[in-house]
Amino acid sequence: MRGGPTLRWGVIAPGRIAGGFVWALHRHTGQRVHAVASRDPERAHRFASQYGIPHVHASYEQLVADPNVDIVYVASPHSLHKHQALLAIAAGKHVLVEKPLALDAAEARDIERAARAAGVFAMEALWSRFLPQSLVIERLLHDGVLGDVRLVMADFGGRFDFDPEGRVFNPALGGGALLDIGIYPIWLAHFVLGPRAHVHATGSLTRTGVDGQAALVLTYPTGAQALLHTTLFAETPQEAVIAGTHARLQLESRFFTPTRFTLKAARSGQQLHWSDPSGIHGSEGLAWQAAAVAWHIAEGRTESPLHPLQHSIALLETIDAARAQLGVAGCAAGA
Repeated sequence: MRGGPTLRWGVIAPGRIAGGFVWALHRHTGQRVHAVASRDPERAHRFASQYGIPHVHASYEQLVADPNVDIVYVASPHSLHKHQALLAIAAGKHVLVEKPLALDAAEARDIERAARAAGVFAMEALWSRFLPQSLVIERLLHDGVLGDVRLVMADFGGRFDFDPEGRVFNPALGGGALLDIGIYPIWLAHFVLGPRAHVHATGSLTRTGVDGQAALVLTYPTGAQALLHTTLFAETPQEAVIAGTHARLQLESRFFTPTRFTLKAARSGQQLHWSDPSGIHGSEGLAWQAAAVAWHIAEGRTESPLHPLQHSIALLETIDAARAQLGVAGCAAGA
């Protein structure tokens, strides 16, 4: 992650998520954050002081116009992702947008069209795709080690304190379990099995009308299935299983972060164990995607070959369909 191309980053919305990203980026990569902007100038100055960022801009418009910013990292609530991504793209900046890429698939397609027209790099910050374990699992799948994959199971649930005005529960900010944390199990299913054919969702809403808990069954043209779960009401194991005809792969807790997995042969029962050799833990793993983005841009790419915009759109199409089935207000039925 060091010694390669270096980008000068600008950060929009310096909150907790942005702090984790900047800390990981500065600690583990050669990337550097050049500037930050917030609706609250005092907050931006505190963030800059904490993370050693040399420039603070009074507005998002000033940040995207800064000639010394190569790429903009958007870490705002989901409801602002499209507007701020388009703002950066219109200024000719590359953009990395926190997951989900947008509130729904229609907004994500708007971002895709704008980035292609401008010829700039755009990507959703689905950091799990860039972890070493994902690259190893991709190789195992490609080489047929698991055989014909028939089932993916994954969950991500946490207990969130109810705050009707906060990002997680406020519908105006894109609240709900699926967009916030359920996207990780959905991503894993897409990563392993590709585009789904059908989705069936059941669950419950919060008092504010966003999805608080959801169980999804995804079916695929091959006949494979994914059983996925997410909730805002309870801490779940946060584990994942990929089951094939030849072997089963089990990812340990917090499967979406740097972790370990076990590969067990179906007939012999032989087991192999893998753990991330990098020594990077938790949200420090955000550094991998920052380094990957720098390489992609240096290679002249406008999308990541590992997580292109069409993949982000496909995730949101599944979330759109699930939220509509749960009765979340304003959601299109989806496919």
